[in-house]
Amino acid sequence: MTIATDRLILREWRDQDRVPFMEMSADPDVMLYLRALPTRQACDQWIDFQIKHFAEHGFGFWVVEDRASGAFLGATGLFKIFFDAPFTPAVEIGWRLARAAWGQGIATEAARASLAFGFDQLNLDEIIAYAAPANASSQNVMRKLGMIRDAASDFDHPRVEPDSPLRRQVMYRLPREAWANGPR
Repeated sequence: MTIATDRLILREWRDQDRVPFMEMSADPDVMLYLRALPTRQACDQWIDFQIKHFAEHGFGFWVVEDRASGAFLGATGLFKIFFDAPFTPAVEIGWRLARAAWGQGIATEAARASLAFGFDQLNLDEIIAYAAPANASSQNVMRKLGMIRDAASDFDHPRVEPDSPLRRQVMYRLPREAWANGPR
C-alpha cells in the first residue's frame, strides 16, 4: 500500500530502508523524546515489527519518502496500542523524521495522510497521540492536525523505566467528528 501527498510518498518497508532508519535512529536529537534503538538489531526489530503489524492489522508506520528525490525522510503512521491503559484499546498516530526533514511541515503532511487513511479507510472512531511533556515540536504537530489535548488522560508509559523523563506522557485525541468537520 502506498499513499501519495503533494511532496511525499508513504510506503511499506523495503530492505534498503534499514540503513537509513538505523542512521536516523543513531541521531541523539531525533531520539531525544523516543525510546532508544541503540543497535542495528534493535532498529531491524522495530522495522520487522512494523512489517508484522501491517500484515496483521492492515496498517502501521510507513516509510516517509521525498516524492521528488526518493530520499528516506523517516516514518509515520498508525499503530495499535499493545499495553493496558485506561484509554485502550486505541490506535495512535506517530512520526519520527530525520533531522534534515525538520521544520518543513513534513511531519504534519505525512500525519494528515495517515489520519485520512485511519478515518476514511479503516473507519476508526478516534485516533490518539501522546508525547513527553517536553516534546513541544510533536505537540505542535498534534495541534496542527486538529488533535485536542486531554490532560485528564495523561499517563505514565508502562514500557518506560520509572525514572526516565520519557515515562510521563501527555495525551491528545482526535475523534472522527472533529476530523470530518476540521480543516484538512
